[in-house]
Amino acid sequence: MTTPRQAARQRRRRQRIMLGTTVGLAAAGVLAYLVMGLLPDRKVDATPAAATPAATGQVRTGTTTDKDNPTASATPEGTGTSTPTAGASTAAARPSAETTPRPPRTASTASPSAGRIRPGTTYRGVATAYEAGDGNGACLFGPSSDLMIAAMNTTDYETSRACGAYVRVHAANGASITVRITNECPAPCAPGQLDLSRQAFAKLAPLEAGRIPITWSLLSPSTSGTISIRYKTGSSPYWCGIQAIGHRNPVARLEVRTANGWRQLPRTDYNYFVSADGRGCGSTIRLTDIYGEQLTISGIALRPNVVQPTQVQFSRH
Repeated sequence: MTTPRQAARQRRRRQRIMLGTTVGLAAAGVLAYLVMGLLPDRKVDATPAAATPAATGQVRTGTTTDKDNPTASATPEGTGTSTPTAGASTAAARPSAETTPRPPRTASTASPSAGRIRPGTTYRGVATAYEAGDGNGACLFGPSSDLMIAAMNTTDYETSRACGAYVRVHAANGASITVRITNECPAPCAPGQLDLSRQAFAKLAPLEAGRIPITWSLLSPSTSGTISIRYKTGSSPYWCGIQAIGHRNPVARLEVRTANGWRQLPRTDYNYFVSADGRGCGSTIRLTDIYGEQLTISGIALRPNVVQPTQVQFSRH
């Protein structure tokens, strides 16, 4: 049996144990606090890691053009157009057979518009004859010993875009001739009409016929010649006109290199591309034909009225 004295001793023992436990826990807390204070700071970034970009395919969409749609009409746009007898289908480019040294060619992603006269299209009209003299005409190519030439009606001349084009002309009697466009035939020449030199007309019909029905189409002929460049009389670093001569295919665009890059020059009805403020005069020239082929020509001096040959020519089509 526990006496009152023993019970008192047991209570004092339990109180000492509880006090010791409390002091121990407090000391452990202080020690833990000191340890955490001595450890270096650590920041936890809760932002998730960036995802690795996935490779995605890019699909291009756009409006369908005539070139994209093989059933689209190839009739040249505009009123009074020459009447084609076949749908246009641009011929596939073939490497030229000539071995003329050429600079690197730049492939165009979108061929320039061929204008009213388009490859692969046959046009109907009439042929008349005129006295060609020394072969010079509105295109200002100068005199020529080759008088297999023609004047294009104003509509299809299209501000000299037809200059230098070769066309194959067929008469109803089966005769045919290839002529180069060097002149313009103003009204009353109608769309589709060709005014042939007397020498060319005579190969299709007697001159006495005066006027005959024809069909004609653009030609990309075989040639061993190369293109030449001429600056117009009066050209200077402040104004210049530039002309391409002897090109196999019609020229769609002429550009000159400037400090700000390539600059396209406007074309006049007398077949010169003009820089009205002189920018680019005497610099590198870039020609583009109606098929989209580009030729870059350097080393052409700013020398007015001097025909300067190059070593380049457009490919045959």
